[in-house]
Amino acid sequence: MKKILAPFLFVLLMAACQSHDGYTIEGTLEGENTDGTELTLRKYAEGNQLITVDSATITNGTFTFKGAPTNSPELYYIFFGKGQDNIPMIVENGTIEIEAQRDSLAFAKIGGTVQNELFYDFLKGSRVLSRKASSMNQDMRAAQAKRDTVSMNALREEYFELMEEAKDYELNYVKNNPNAIVSAIILYRVLATKAKENSEVQELYDALTPEIQESNTGIKIKEALEKDANTSIGAKAPNFSAPSPNGDQLALNEVMGKVTIVDFWAAWCRPCRQENPNVVKVYNKYKDQGLSILGVSLDRNADDWKKAIQDDGLAWHHVSNVQYFDEIAKLYNVDAIPATFILDENGIIVAKDLRGASLDAKIGELLQ
Repeated sequence: MKKILAPFLFVLLMAACQSHDGYTIEGTLEGENTDGTELTLRKYAEGNQLITVDSATITNGTFTFKGAPTNSPELYYIFFGKGQDNIPMIVENGTIEIEAQRDSLAFAKIGGTVQNELFYDFLKGSRVLSRKASSMNQDMRAAQAKRDTVSMNALREEYFELMEEAKDYELNYVKNNPNAIVSAIILYRVLATKAKENSEVQELYDALTPEIQESNTGIKIKEALEKDANTSIGAKAPNFSAPSPNGDQLALNEVMGKVTIVDFWAAWCRPCRQENPNVVKVYNKYKDQGLSILGVSLDRNADDWKKAIQDDGLAWHHVSNVQYFDEIAKLYNVDAIPATFILDENGIIVAKDLRGASLDAKIGELLQ
């Protein structure tokens, strides 16, 4: 996995503010044997893939990148040489200034533009927490070497407390800096990882400045919230159709029962396959009372999909476009599987993502 030097930031997308000038990145790098090192300017593209946007070479301890005007600031990374060492910064119109030491890129100073000043302010607080985490990791390794279980358990508790502190730090930063694009980046990740209820995310989003709400990241947050609202408990489940294993088109509204489970899964998904025996048990128990299941496979290979149906004994309705996380998954805001939606006879979503005994209990309750 590629290591990104931005503590507590994982999915990193983009932002707001406009200018008619382009951007210039002016950097200084102190350290031995740095001259001649090639740098690459990269960012995340669709599919969460890093792509190279530009390159430069360190000369006399300095480097420069220049680019055309951008309508929306975005998080980029400057990578050093062929390794994974890098410095994160916000590309926005204006002159961005970077000061770094080659042996401590994680502590580079970033500034020169409004969003980079705000980003650097966020990073300073994150780095304090990172140092605490690093110290704990060292202490944990020492305790493990000594087989000191008392210290290990104490350190584990401290680590969990530190993770909570990190979450609080990020959310407090969002609340206190509604004009920062990093606030939108944090909020988008919180939404994507479901770290907070959507109602809390909505409240924080509503407090962002109009400029940040209208940024690319802000728009993504808005769209995700609206899409999730369409598949939240109490909402009418969106109808869809896709090919069945025999190639016929089959629609959700054609297989509705008194209670219907829409089950997103795939042959390659180990947790899905592990849960399938329980779903089979629930189906066999309640199918004569009005339970219907529509399996939606996110497989890429039709043969794998059909074989898994046979191997696992999934004797209910199935559809798949055989296109991985396709338009149906997007329609239901599904970005991880297994994912299940339980519908009443009117197609209203009454529960989500239940497994094991909880699934059995809910279906029994609805069919009473």
